[in-house]
Amino acid sequence: MAKKKSTNKAAGKSRKAAKKSKLKKRSAKKITLGRPTVTAEEKLFMLFHEDYEARQVFEFLKAETVADLEKFSPQDIIHRLSRPIREMVDRIRTKLADRNRCLAGDEAFAAERKGRR
Repeated sequence: MAKKKSTNKAAGKSRKAAKKSKLKKRSAKKITLGRPTVTAEEKLFMLFHEDYEARQVFEFLKAETVADLEKFSPQDIIHRLSRPIREMVDRIRTKLADRNRCLAGDEAFAAERKGRR
């Protein structure tokens, strides 16, 4: 009887290993989205005609078609959109520091800027 229990445990372990390997194989498969419902040449202003803010983003990116938009990653879009804001805040910080003023918690920048002058 003791031998049967040990073989059952071994068989149970091999089943668990087989399940794990099946899960790994499934997760290793390439993700597919299925057949696209719009073409790559589809105009973005037609696809997003109700979303004014999205159309402004497409205009800023100079993307007219779905194919143009698909060239960007989400992080790239955010980086490109936030660049003018970051540059404007830097101009504000610099102009205030030149006049011995600073934004909240930005004293170190103002002092460094004053030391450079």
